[in-house]
Amino acid sequence: MPFADAAVLLAPLAPWFDSLRRPMPWRAADLDAPHPDPYAVLVSEIMLQQTQVATVIPYFRRWMERFPGPAALAAATEDEIHGLWAGLGYYRRARNLQAAAAAIAADGFPRTLEGLLALPGLGPYTAAAVAAQAFQLPTPALDGNAFRVAARVLALEEDPRRHAGALREWLAPALAAHGPSRLTQAVMELGATVCVPAPRCASCPLQGACAARARGIQHRIPPAQPRTKVTEAEIHLAAIASGGAWLLRPPGAKGLLAGLWSWPWTGAAADTQGAAEPASAYGIEAREPAGWTQVYSHRREAVRPIVARVEPGAAPPGLEWVPEARLASLPMGRRDQRLREAVDAPGEPLTVAGLEALQAILQGVKASSPAAPAPGRS
Repeated sequence: MPFADAAVLLAPLAPWFDSLRRPMPWRAADLDAPHPDPYAVLVSEIMLQQTQVATVIPYFRRWMERFPGPAALAAATEDEIHGLWAGLGYYRRARNLQAAAAAIAADGFPRTLEGLLALPGLGPYTAAAVAAQAFQLPTPALDGNAFRVAARVLALEEDPRRHAGALREWLAPALAAHGPSRLTQAVMELGATVCVPAPRCASCPLQGACAARARGIQHRIPPAQPRTKVTEAEIHLAAIASGGAWLLRPPGAKGLLAGLWSWPWTGAAADTQGAAEPASAYGIEAREPAGWTQVYSHRREAVRPIVARVEPGAAPPGLEWVPEARLASLPMGRRDQRLREAVDAPGEPLTVAGLEALQAILQGVKASSPAAPAPGRS
């Protein structure tokens, strides 16, 4: 479909952005030149995937201090990487970022869109955003914010993602006219601060050119997407100690939580008040600290934590005894970090459901000598 000239429609964005842009540690001072550190742009864009700016900034600063360039990141250990990324979520991004850094350290930084797309973890949006900001290439970067801005300016009443190719062609001349880095970041900034889902049209530099506002339909553009069904679950998450070690699940090689250590857990049974007999009868000293709800993009967990000390024994299949001195430095996801912070917290007496959960986790443990459990990885 024919669109109005983007270079004309979006012209007010450039001066608006120059006067009001938020300070961010990865933004170059000179938006008319190639970025002095393309690696910083790459790190920021991968961190910003599905994560808000305010959350990313402190992680970015720590990351750049520890891994100031691709070679430093390529040489880092898995534990170092996941330790710095812990809490940021979507851990596959950290592994992709290291793989990209290794390719850049070996072969140099790609300076074309095609070369950037070949790096691990860079899809069409991230590759285009890096190309525009790092190398001043007129490569339109379309994320949720950019799609929303374009849809409203052009009054697209259907999902703008259906017009992704046409919108990239439409945006490219505007990037060339007003500066690829400047206009790319201006569109992002407008979508993040003004052209938000509940639009603040009075503050928008494009209000006079916005076709959706002229028709009074800006609040329903773009159309709402169907919500992903959220799975509800209730689990017992157990911090189990014996001797001078904690029982943990070592990192897997694949999956969303690859590279991260985790506490053993089991689905929670129906709660039963009180215990049938003291847990100490089973060689267990345990308590249940206050629980919480852990929210993921497609899953919501009611977490019922347990902190227990048991008699020495072999680790159940798939678990390891890890020396207590290592616990604080292990990379963990947010849920497991929270229990790590609560291992010294007070709690209520163990319930029957909690006891059954512990027994399920420890099933198969054989009695051993009173010596401390095997130390696990060093």
